[in-house]
Amino acid sequence: MSEPTDQHEPLSEADVAAVAAQLGRPPRAIHEIGHRCPCGLPDVVTTSPRLPDGTPFPTLYYLTCPRATSAVSRLEATGTMAEMTERLAEDPDLAARYRAAHEDYLRRRAEIGEAPEIDGISAGGMPERVKCLHVHLGHALAVGPGVNPFGDEVRAGIGPWWEGGPCVRPEAAGQTRGRGA
Repeated sequence: MSEPTDQHEPLSEADVAAVAAQLGRPPRAIHEIGHRCPCGLPDVVTTSPRLPDGTPFPTLYYLTCPRATSAVSRLEATGTMAEMTERLAEDPDLAARYRAAHEDYLRRRAEIGEAPEIDGISAGGMPERVKCLHVHLGHALAVGPGVNPFGDEVRAGIGPWWEGGPCVRPEAAGQTRGRGA
């Protein structure tokens, strides 16, 4: 697994083509590559707090790899989010670490830009509940282990999604389907 760095990578034309192939459409509001899969393709993009049309967009770390996205969706289908939310109410230390992840997310987004309409709003239900494991995995991959406790759990729970090699061929942009950024 590639390690994140403090200096995320700027976008290349090849990266944009890869993300378009992953999503099945042209990406929007990409700021930089947040993380690369061990196969070499982007698997997380960092997005601007505003879409090109001016709409506020709270999701800073967007998971783009369709294999990782599918693995996370399967995990969500098991009821994991409800169990994680219950644990927040029962474990003050976990709740404090999750709140710190929320603050980290907000701080990092503010470093890119501001959107007053979403001030104080991170993503994935933070800090009171857990509602989108894709966001948590994206955050954990982009900033490294130990920052987002649920992102770290998701990473451990989905296994090595990259083992089959690259998820897309960037030259085949538009032939895969996806959602998001």
